[in-house]
Amino acid sequence: MSNSPRVLSGIAAALVLAFGANAQAANLGFLHDTPASWMKQADYASLTEAVRAAVTNKADGESSTWNNDGLNNSVKIDATITPTKTEKDGDKTCRDTDVVVNAKGQAMTLHPKFCRVGEGKWVYQQRH
Repeated sequence: MSNSPRVLSGIAAALVLAFGANAQAANLGFLHDTPASWMKQADYASLTEAVRAAVTNKADGESSTWNNDGLNNSVKIDATITPTKTEKDGDKTCRDTDVVVNAKGQAMTLHPKFCRVGEGKWVYQQRH
């Protein structure tokens, strides 16, 4: 596994688990044509890097954009990534983020949260 197994990989995992190929099998057919259903592994990896960059470098309310140009996917997919809220508690920093993914006229919005201690790596926080 990569040297940062939970670092922002949670966004890809959330997409795959919530909206991936098993949507039909789980009687979630309404998710069939969501942007995640059109994403390939290279799209997930590239989007994860874009989210990492936004969470690290963008101020709250400042957006960055991503697209899958050059990733060998015939379906055009794009996203807007916006950190929305930063909270600090001692040396722990957490950031709420909005990720809006678009494909084939459909949009889905994710609201991942990431935290880190000091200058450590951002870690996706599962919500319970």
